[in-house]
Amino acid sequence: MVKALRVDYSPNINGVVTIPGAKNSSLALLAAACLSDETVTLEGIPNIADFRVICEMGKDVGLSIERNRNGDVLIDASSMYSTEFDPVKSSSFRTGYYFVGALLSKYGKVSVGYPGGDDFVSRPIDQHIKALEMLGATFTYHKDYYVVEAKELRGTRIYFDTITSGATMNAMLAAAKAKGETVLFNAARDPEVIDTAILLNKMGAKISGAGTNTIRITGVANLKGCKHRVIPDRLIAGSFLIAAGVAGGSVTVKDVIPEHLGSCIAKLREIGLDIAIEDNSITAHSTGRLKASRVRTGMYPGFPTDLQQPMTTLLTQASGKSIVSEKVYPNRFKHVGQLRKMGADIRVRSGVAFVKGASELKGSIVSTSDIRAGISLILAGMVAEGKTYITGVEHIERGYEDVVRAFQSLGVQINKDTISYDMIHQHVNDIL
Repeated sequence: MVKALRVDYSPNINGVVTIPGAKNSSLALLAAACLSDETVTLEGIPNIADFRVICEMGKDVGLSIERNRNGDVLIDASSMYSTEFDPVKSSSFRTGYYFVGALLSKYGKVSVGYPGGDDFVSRPIDQHIKALEMLGATFTYHKDYYVVEAKELRGTRIYFDTITSGATMNAMLAAAKAKGETVLFNAARDPEVIDTAILLNKMGAKISGAGTNTIRITGVANLKGCKHRVIPDRLIAGSFLIAAGVAGGSVTVKDVIPEHLGSCIAKLREIGLDIAIEDNSITAHSTGRLKASRVRTGMYPGFPTDLQQPMTTLLTQASGKSIVSEKVYPNRFKHVGQLRKMGADIRVRSGVAFVKGASELKGSIVSTSDIRAGISLILAGMVAEGKTYITGVEHIERGYEDVVRAFQSLGVQINKDTISYDMIHQHVNDIL
């Protein structure tokens, strides 16, 4: 038997979703806390699969990560006795590299597995390597892991060849305790970068310019404990707003920062949704009329690559022909083959998807290889005739604490289920 999500036809959803802390920010903040000589308390860290893996990694090396009764996460790195992380555990998610940036200046040597997690495209870490080497690190590569060493990190001027939020945050972590000043040029401007800088500054770091393309970091000798709340997850919020357009109805996301969703809101209005914005909430109302559009992903404040897959599902329901250009990860289209199984009319060529809208989707057995593709298939299942079974549930759980309950709160008929290998084989034979 294979674990799956079963989604039944669920038109006209309605409800309110409270948005959790941002996954992409939380993973950097957990590593950043290890720079402190005291306990750091993080509020709003979601209890997702990636967080649980980090807790297991911590147990192996003396890093204490505990969640108290209030849901706050307390990180204490004072008793760490090793920085050789289990390569299997640290390769099971994408951002194990943050522990290199955070621990290198403190311990001089870090060993970690190669980046894993999303199976939609190889995510290169060349800009991480470039930044750390310029700060004084050396890399040794092994089959399943790599080792980074540095007798001393020294501030320098780093020009990123491409805008990358992960490498920007990793460089900030490494430079926080490096000797002298580090300047990052062509830096990412994502809210998650700003969030990481705010935490580091609360700990006693000297960072300015986060949120612009030039960030200055003056290294300090020691960092202290503090309390910090992670920003809300703009990508989860955007997915639920898109859901209102796919299925019809009205969805409110609360505990959000509307400014973080500017490009998503603009695109949804262009496609035909009514969007109402308040101080910390956004409501998307379906008008019943969806128009084709052109979507081009880009680094913040452009349209997020992590919302490309849900948006593609929305465009299958829009009248006319839409074009989706994936400029961040051009191979991020594994969800398209699964949507085609359900009846979508989509062609992909050279990083561009051509979507013929107003498709009548039908339930099918589909699989997901990453978090956002999984959400796009849930959205498709909501408007597909019959039942849709989605395998690869573990990928969705990497980013959502309880995806079933969240969608059920909107009236979506979704449940955890299992399907047999015979069902999968029969489905494949029927297609062939």
